[in-house]
Amino acid sequence: MQDLLLKNALIVNEGKIFRGGVLIRQGRIEKLFGAPEMQEEDYPQDIRTMDLDGLYLLPGVIDDQVHFREPGLTHKGDIATESAAAVAGGITSFMEMPNTLPQTTTQKALEEKFALGLEHSLANFSFYMGATNDNLEELRATDPGSVCGIKVFMGASTGNMLVDQPESLANIFRLTRLPIAVHCEDEATIQANLAIARKLYRDDIPAHHHPVIRDHEACETSSRLAVSLAERYGTRLHLLHLSTAGELRYLDRNTPLHEKRITAEACIHHLWFTREDYREKGPWIRWNPAVKDASDREALISGLADGLIDVVATDHAPHTREEKQRPYLQCPSGGPMVQHALVAMLEFFHRGRLPLEKIVDLMCHNPAVIFGVKDRGFIREGYAADLVAVQLDSPWTVTADNIRYKCGWSPMEGTVFKSAVMHTFVNGRHVYNQGKTDHAVRGEALRFSR
Repeated sequence: MQDLLLKNALIVNEGKIFRGGVLIRQGRIEKLFGAPEMQEEDYPQDIRTMDLDGLYLLPGVIDDQVHFREPGLTHKGDIATESAAAVAGGITSFMEMPNTLPQTTTQKALEEKFALGLEHSLANFSFYMGATNDNLEELRATDPGSVCGIKVFMGASTGNMLVDQPESLANIFRLTRLPIAVHCEDEATIQANLAIARKLYRDDIPAHHHPVIRDHEACETSSRLAVSLAERYGTRLHLLHLSTAGELRYLDRNTPLHEKRITAEACIHHLWFTREDYREKGPWIRWNPAVKDASDREALISGLADGLIDVVATDHAPHTREEKQRPYLQCPSGGPMVQHALVAMLEFFHRGRLPLEKIVDLMCHNPAVIFGVKDRGFIREGYAADLVAVQLDSPWTVTADNIRYKCGWSPMEGTVFKSAVMHTFVNGRHVYNQGKTDHAVRGEALRFSR
């Protein structure tokens, strides 16, 4: 592993922006140089140097919610392809969901996934253990030092991963030691809405009806239940992919992040699209929970700005073109996002909605704090050298030619982004360099302090 000095960067870290440099030795940050005390002669002279020439240097993004589809669904994506897309987007660590084939609901399946990560991932990784109505002992056997959390689907999911029995839910919230991350949609509400839609449209339900079927009530009812269980049992709860203004009433902006027992996440697609976009984008912006109203989007963005919502993630979930073009009742929900998440968030900086320091909080610092990720998420001496350098003024257009997802499409196609990811470093290794990826780089399994 080659040592490296990054100099003349505009470093965005821990609420500050300053010109400085980072000395990397053996994959770790040995020294953080910062103006005004830094002088050129302070830099070590016996090391390879890379002049970032005014690029903004951020901690590597930690994405706490992805679906990389391996094992069993690799026609959609796999750990190698999707982690390569992630590092091209500045994401250096990811936490992957359990609804693969087989589902990650046993210790054996979990171990097999970690082996796949070590073999194929260009980024650092951890995997959620999936909850079912009947695998409590498997959940309790999960190592809190190596596993990011327990995933609970409180809405429709693949196979038997819908946890809908009250006793099972109570036991999961009461007896597991890890953070519980929840997908909150009320299944009874969804099924009632779907029955009405089928009467109206038979089998030809239009894509724009998705937020009517998976409506505000479905999300708010389920989130309310999750919060009540967490408060009853003192559970460490993380609400995934909020999509409604109403869900913000369950959150707290006044408690310091490291003391919060209930935290929340917003995803790029709910911050970017609204109900009006279904007319043009149709199934390409179909997610669960559904993209909803412009007023919901505005509430989510405001919630990020004022500290109600703690994290921005992707819920990256690729499907093939053929799958996404099926009729509504056969069309899967989800879409790819890891390559475009950071540059999309930087658009909110350009629009004057979020400062750079806040974006770094939401995508780098806060996920590390919430999940207790060891030695990552900050540019600090002794920490792993997970870093991303961006050019704020470098417009480019998303086209079929520059999309890196295995599925080959993006809901962002045609979008012009003002900023670009130029360089990404994973454990000090230069994995992404202005459009070129070093596929020989391998990430590490994340470790957690709890």
